[in-house]
Amino acid sequence: MPTLTIDGKTITVEPGTNLIQAAEKLGIAIPYYCYHPGLSIAGNCRICLVKMEKSPKPIIACQTLCQEGMVVDASSPEVGKLRQAVLEFLLINHPLDCPVCDQAGECWLQDYYMEFGLYDPKFNEQKVKKHFKATPIGPTVTLDSERCILCSRCVRFTDEISKTHELGIFDRGDHSEIGIYPGKELRNNYSGNVVDICPVGALTDRDFRFKCRVWYLTSTDSICPGCSNGCNIQIHVNRERPHHAKGERVMRLKPRYNAEVNQWWMCDAGRYGYKFIDKDRILIPERREGSLFKEEEWEKLLGSLASSIAALFERYEQNALGICLSPQLSNEDLFMAKKFFEEQLGLPQITVLSPSPEGDQDDFLIKSDKNPNTRGALALGLSKVSFEEIIQRIQKGKIKGLYLFGQDLLALLGESKAKEIFGKLELIIFQGSNQNATSKLAHVVLPSATYAEKDGTFTNHAGRVQRFWKALEPLGQSLPDGEILRRLASEMGTLLEFETPEAIFEDLAQSIAAFRGLSYASLGQEGKLLPDGGKVVARAVRHEKEDSRE
Repeated sequence: MPTLTIDGKTITVEPGTNLIQAAEKLGIAIPYYCYHPGLSIAGNCRICLVKMEKSPKPIIACQTLCQEGMVVDASSPEVGKLRQAVLEFLLINHPLDCPVCDQAGECWLQDYYMEFGLYDPKFNEQKVKKHFKATPIGPTVTLDSERCILCSRCVRFTDEISKTHELGIFDRGDHSEIGIYPGKELRNNYSGNVVDICPVGALTDRDFRFKCRVWYLTSTDSICPGCSNGCNIQIHVNRERPHHAKGERVMRLKPRYNAEVNQWWMCDAGRYGYKFIDKDRILIPERREGSLFKEEEWEKLLGSLASSIAALFERYEQNALGICLSPQLSNEDLFMAKKFFEEQLGLPQITVLSPSPEGDQDDFLIKSDKNPNTRGALALGLSKVSFEEIIQRIQKGKIKGLYLFGQDLLALLGESKAKEIFGKLELIIFQGSNQNATSKLAHVVLPSATYAEKDGTFTNHAGRVQRFWKALEPLGQSLPDGEILRRLASEMGTLLEFETPEAIFEDLAQSIAAFRGLSYASLGQEGKLLPDGGKVVARAVRHEKEDSRE
């Protein structure tokens, strides 16, 4: 392993490490534009110039691998002058439209100019105009080639990561520009990533453009709930309206690096799938009276619901209530459901039902299971029966009540079959965050918080348990699912006394063998595999629409 010196500090690194990576390990920041650790080395922006002992001229740090005995100068005033000159060349044809640029506040040109620039410009020539000025090049991305510094990150991404090859560099010299190949548009499952990796304002997100200045955003680490891969993300919230019930609070989602899950990337379905957090929400607990819903306070509604469930048990048998838990729930919420429904009420009719059928997948990030916690539900041993068995027992008149967690049975079963099922039920309880056709036909509606409004964990398809953090307060009167169950249990004379999600997870890890030894502290930012390797002794029940046909 080579040992070298950078700015007087000595370090030993793995073979194949470049100077930028070695400097980062020493806490020395070498500037760069074209370099990205997830892409091939292009070496074309030149701002990472450093001086090396015995080298007759400056070298670029991104493309230079560490060698034994190297002595590198990465921070001297002389090196700063080199970077200043490179920055001046990069800005020759760059428009001065920072005040109206969406990248303002997170633009590397701005940052590096303040650090290495502040020069008196030597060039007075008229700037070369480029063809694309705020032009959509696909459903998610806008290109402004006047702002482009030709770092080629986006081109390399579409060639090497998405492998869809939509982008290229056209023309020569100072007329070179990024563009779309003839007959193509930037339309692939990962197109939004080119906005993330663009260091300037050349590629901007059509969904986020002019929506909010970035200095008004707060960032919270989380996990994408769009599929079972569990990509690590950040939720960016407009801190000016964190409790706004009628407008958007969540401005965008961004990928968060995790070497074992999604590296630097995320798919477009997950990136733009956040709208449900603020749209079509159920805000107030409601009980149906005839064809209308009546709003009620939580305490009163849960008290009457507890009485209705108790009456159902008295008229029929204990298993007259079917439970459809959701793999969209966190491990903590599912554990609360297990303790309440299974251990305290002794209900055998419990299934884990996906709110939607399986979807598309690829060999990169996208998984066909569109739920973040199917593996966690199976590890908890919650799927006691199949959904088809519950439907059969409803048809035979043995189940008279159904407790749904966000599922839309009209979409899953078809309208005629679902209404036939509803006609045989005396009590339909819907607990969820968003309205759907089933919530509008339920007898009791309990508004729950989304994943962005609570703390918890998901277990992805590989058995990796990962934390997500609360980014927002629950909208309206909605509550976390576990808190709703805790209050309902209290009304039914049982106790689920946990003060925090961390306390729930601690009990979960002690009670469930698959999670034994885990804690919030041990999970950290990147998550941890289930101690038994993620092996689950449970029956995986398919819940596709066609499985429920008559």
